[in-house]
Amino acid sequence: MSAADGDPSLRGPRGARAEPVGDDELEGLFAPFLGHPGVLIAVSGGPDSTALAVLAARWRRARGEGPMLGLVTVDHGLRPGSAREAEAVRALADAIGLSHRTLHWRGAKPTTGVQEAARAARYRLLTAEAKARGSGAIALGHTLDDQAETVLFRLSRGSGLSGLAAMRPASRRDGVALLRPLLGLPKARLIATLRAAGVPFVEDPSNGDTRYARARLRVLAPLLADEGLSAARLALFARRMARADEALERATDQAGARIGLAPWQAGAPVRLDLAGFGELPKEIGLRLLARAIDQNGREGPAELAKLEAMLEQIYARLKGEPSPFRRTLAGALVAIRRGELCVSPAPERRKGPASR
Repeated sequence: MSAADGDPSLRGPRGARAEPVGDDELEGLFAPFLGHPGVLIAVSGGPDSTALAVLAARWRRARGEGPMLGLVTVDHGLRPGSAREAEAVRALADAIGLSHRTLHWRGAKPTTGVQEAARAARYRLLTAEAKARGSGAIALGHTLDDQAETVLFRLSRGSGLSGLAAMRPASRRDGVALLRPLLGLPKARLIATLRAAGVPFVEDPSNGDTRYARARLRVLAPLLADEGLSAARLALFARRMARADEALERATDQAGARIGLAPWQAGAPVRLDLAGFGELPKEIGLRLLARAIDQNGREGPAELAKLEAMLEQIYARLKGEPSPFRRTLAGALVAIRRGELCVSPAPERRKGPASR
């Protein structure tokens, strides 16, 4: 038995040896790239994003035509070796015939919530670069294993159905398409692909740092798989949640059109027929309320638990004697008046007296 045969990173479900990604799979994986003039491939130097770059370049060469591809690395400046890893990605880009640029996260770094802040900074830098280049899309190396972790992470934090749909193969952020062509592939197959091609990669040490929730979930993954909660099962669960979420979003579209008392316009209050709102299934009412608050609020998406509490307050008013209702949430004012549920921007908060 070779050393590779004994490497657990090259083992797929039930201990089967993971096979490299074949050339016959590339067209199916990268077909979504064809709808964009260019695609930026986010590459950290880890196995997932490195495999994404190698496979995308192989696909583009085989086709002989298609979108312009380029590699982009975000150096967060959080670890001493990050600059060296960015240079390794540059060398990879040269080897596979693609351009490369390193983007830097400048400024002070937070002392808590570092991973969340780094993720937000990464997307901000990537989308700005894509817009500047007119690329239209960013490719990300998320895998089946990442999808499973996301489901567990969101479940542990009490996410609703939309959150449990986890990552989508294609989504949008700030007007830029986010493509995840490897979302259906296990990490072991990507590592096998790189080993077969002799392409080196690095492992981010924070991936094994159990101070972070996702690292702790990785420790639990083999135990959960033994109980039937494998990465493939969790990803299937996410797809089913996405299917249900899509149906509920369409039902919410229809409900909004049916009970809306005025067109939904930026800067204008959302006015809904109160009696009609009360007849909606609670999940549809919750989504419609969330949309109205998102449109008129100034503080980002409202927390699900707070939305649920407000919805119950509204239904309580509908069941009893009409009484004044005026609440703020996420920078939006939600009020009941004259048979309407009205959501508008909340008044600016008054500042306290200046200290002398």
